[in-house]
Amino acid sequence: MLKRKLTKVLENWLKSGHEKALLLTGARQVGKTTAVREFAGKFYKHFVEVNFVKNPIAKRAFDGGLSTAEIVMNLSAMGYGPFNKGETLIFLDEIQECPNARTAIKFLVEEGLFDIIESGSLLGINYKPVASYPVGFEEEVKVFPLDFEEFLWARNIGDEVIGRLRDSYQNLQPIPDFIHQQISKFYREYLVVGGMPEVVQKFVTDPDFQKTLKLQKNILTTYRSDITNYAGNQQVLVKRIFDAMPSELGKEDKRFVLANLEKGASLRKYEDPTQWLVDAGIAYYSINTRSFELPFEAVENRRLFKLYMVDTGLLCSNLLKNMQFQVMNGDISINEGALTENFVAATLSAKQIPLHYYDKKSRQELDFVFPENGKISIIEVKSGDDYKRHASMDAAIREHKSEIERAIVLCKGNVAKDDVLYLPQYMSMFL
Repeated sequence: MLKRKLTKVLENWLKSGHEKALLLTGARQVGKTTAVREFAGKFYKHFVEVNFVKNPIAKRAFDGGLSTAEIVMNLSAMGYGPFNKGETLIFLDEIQECPNARTAIKFLVEEGLFDIIESGSLLGINYKPVASYPVGFEEEVKVFPLDFEEFLWARNIGDEVIGRLRDSYQNLQPIPDFIHQQISKFYREYLVVGGMPEVVQKFVTDPDFQKTLKLQKNILTTYRSDITNYAGNQQVLVKRIFDAMPSELGKEDKRFVLANLEKGASLRKYEDPTQWLVDAGIAYYSINTRSFELPFEAVENRRLFKLYMVDTGLLCSNLLKNMQFQVMNGDISINEGALTENFVAATLSAKQIPLHYYDKKSRQELDFVFPENGKISIIEVKSGDDYKRHASMDAAIREHKSEIERAIVLCKGNVAKDDVLYLPQYMSMFL
C-alpha cells in the first residue's frame, strides 16, 4: 500500500464536517479510486461504490426522480448497499458517464443521509452535458500522480531524511554529499518510473523492470483509447498532438510547433484538440510571456506554448525507447533534458502554479516564471554539468533585478547561493 498525500485530504474533509460532496478529478490511473477505497475501509461501516463505466446499467438508477429515497431504492434493487444513515459512504466513480448523477449531488447533499464522494477522469471535456451542476454542493480536489516526496516514501525513505532536505532548502545550506547522492539516485529512478501508483508499486516490489515498462505502455494505450472514445470528430487531431508531445519536448527549445504536425497547421485548427488533452488531465500547457509583468495572463502570447505530459515516467517510456537504464545511471541530459524539464513542469502543476515560460525574441529564454511575493521568480532547468552557465538568466537579472524575487537554477549539483540560487532538481518539491 502506497502512502499518499491524498489520504490526508480525505481525512481533513471528514474532520471538517463533510457537508459537501468531495469531487476528485484528474487523469486516469492517478490513484483516485484506490485512495477512496482505503479511506472508506478505515472510517466507514458501509461503503457503496458505483462505477458508471464498469456497470453502465447503474446510470438507470438516476433516470427518474432525484430524491435520495428514490435513488437509494433504485440502487438497492441493483444489489448495491446497505445504505445505513450516518454510516455509509457512497462513491460515484467515473461520474462523467452519468450526468443525472452529477445533477443529483445537490439533493443527496441537501438531505444529508450519507457522505458522498465523486470521481471523474474526463470531467473537463464535457462530452455529456449536465442539466444542472451542483454549484455550492461540491468541494473539488485535483489528484495528480505521486510526487517525488511520495515516491521517496515508496522507496522507504524516512521523514527524517526528507526533513533534512527541507531544512537545507529553507536555510540554503548544502546537503551532506552522501545524502545528496542517494536522493539523486532515487530522483533518476523517478524520471524513469514516474508517479502512476500501479507503476510505482510494481517497480518497488518486482525487480523485473520490463513489467514496469509494460504497465506504462498499458496506461498510454488507455489514454489513446479515451481519445478514440471521447474526442468525437477531433480524435484524429488529438491523437496527432498526443503522439507528437515526446518529440516536441525532445527539442532544445521544447516549444510545441504546430507546423511540425502538418504543413500549414494553424492554431485555429489545433487549439481545441490541444485543450482536450489539457482538460482530460493528460497534458499541461506552459504559455509564453514576452514581458516581465504581472499578472502573466495579461501579457501572455497563447500562440506560443509548450506541452508537457502528466507523468514523466510515461514520457520516458514513450521517448527514450530502451534507454531508461542510461538515465538511472546518471545521464539525465538525454533528449535535451526533456525529462528533467517535464519533471519540474509536473511538480509545479501539482502545486497549482500556472506554467509560463519567458522568451524575448529567442534571445532570453527562461524555462519557467511564476509570481512570488508580488515579484517574479525565474527558473532554468539544467540537466548537464555546465549548469553554472546561464546567459539568459544573467541577462534577465541585469535588466529586471528589482522585479525578480528569486533566480533559481535546478541542476545536478548541491545547494549553493550567489546571485543565483542553485538547487538540486529534486528540490522542486519544496518550491
